Formats: sequence, structure tokens, C-alpha cells
Amino acid sequence: MKKFLYNQAIPLAFTFLIFGIMWAFLHGEILVLNHITPIPIAIRILPADMLVGFAIYLQTSIDFAIFIAHLMRTHPGWKNRIAIECGTAAGNALGTCTVLALWSLFRDIEWVLALMIIIASIVLLKLAQDGLEHAQDEDKKYPAWFRGMVKGADGILARINKILAPLISWMPHATLNVTKQYNWIGLLFFAGSIPFILGLDDFAGYVPLFNVVHIYGFALGILAGHLVLNIFLFLAPNLTIKTVKQPIVSFIGSMALVALALWGMKEVVKIVVETYIY
Repeated sequence: MKKFLYNQAIPLAFTFLIFGIMWAFLHGEILVLNHITPIPIAIRILPADMLVGFAIYLQTSIDFAIFIAHLMRTHPGWKNRIAIECGTAAGNALGTCTVLALWSLFRDIEWVLALMIIIASIVLLKLAQDGLEHAQDEDKKYPAWFRGMVKGADGILARINKILAPLISWMPHATLNVTKQYNWIGLLFFAGSIPFILGLDDFAGYVPLFNVVHIYGFALGILAGHLVLNIFLFLAPNLTIKTVKQPIVSFIGSMALVALALWGMKEVVKIVVETYIY
């Protein structure tokens, strides 16, 4: 009973607590933005808006799961699980709130929007290469065709990232391969870094949707998506860790990151064409 309390009940309780705190933070941010921007954001919660936000979150759920599971594997114990939950939830929420704030304050400044998408897309390509390197570490028992596919994709990304690296050299290095051991505070902050960076790339999906959904419910759906993901991870951590160590999972996660990066670049082209050419 005591083991269940520490390993499951307490971390799960913190999962719901952090969700409530992030919801309150989101609500407060929108109230502030409504006082300083000419067009207020409607504070309405509709199931359809939440479902759209939940679906957008699922675009990167594989990558969040890989990252969180790596942290759980390298930092066991219920106290570290609380740090991981608090950090990832805060990072996810801050990424979402950053999108909301920038869109609300600079929605008419297209070049700022395009610049943010470009930076996030480059970071995603670097994260994708990290995932492929992890897959190569564990793929010895897989068929030669799979190992060749992983190696080929890693080689292509390595050449691309070598060219793009100077553009993000000023940023802290973000990686999905967690090998360093952190203390509790360090783990808390590191756990929030990747969800925040990944969330920024969702500019590509968020911004067009802001004109067709109620933003408040949409953002709340994103927070709820992270809540559900963490519940499943914490209820079955061993299965999650066993699954995430499979090379095919790392490969799929890396390809999802590449797809998001390419989608972001496509949105940049669209913004440039619509704003400065036509």
C-alpha cells in the first residue's frame, strides 16, 4: 500500500494539481491580454474546441512520450517523477501560452511569426537526428534493411543540420537522448525545456486555427492532452520504458519531428508569398 502511494497515487495527484495550476495560469494570461490588446479573446469552453486542441497536441505526443520515458528511465523514484511531471507540464503550458501571447500581441507582424517558425523547425531537425542516433544504438537485432534506412536518414539529417547549426548556435542544446544525471531542481528545468521547444513549432498548426476555434477551449485541450499522456505514462512506466527503447519507436518519433519541421517551413513559404508577393 505504501509503495502504491509513493509510486502511483502521489505522482498522479500532482498530475491533476499541475493541470489545475496551468489552467489558472492560462486563464490569467488571457485576462491580462484582454486588457492590453484591442480584440479580446473570448473565455468560452466548447467540447469541439478542446478536441481540436487535443488532436493538435497528439501531433507531438510520440516525441513527448519518448522524452518523458527517457527521463523516467534515467531518473527513477517518485520524487523525480514529480519533477518530471511539473517540468513537462509547465514547459508544455508555457509553450502554448507563448503562442497565444505572441499571436495576440503581434498577429499583424508576419515576419516575426515566420522567424519563430523557422527557428523551431531547425531545432526539430536537430532533435530528429538525436532520435535516429538513439535508434542506431539499439538496432543490432533488427533487419539490415531497417538499419540501412535509419543510417541513411541520419546521414541526410547530419548534413542538413551541419549547414543549419550556426543559425541556432546561440540556443541551449536540446536533446531527446537523456544520459546526464540531474538533481531535483535541474531535472525540473530540463524536463520543461523540450516540451517548450516542441510547442513553439505548433505555430504552424495553431495560427490558422485561431480564426476558426475559440482559443481558450483550444488551449485547454492542449493542456488536457498532456494530462492524459502523463497519466498513461505513470500508470505503466515499465511498459512505456520498454516500448520507447525499441529502435522503431525512435525512428517513427524522429520522422514525426521531420514532418513537423517541413510543415513549419511550408507555412513560412505561405506567409511570405501571401504577405510580400501577392
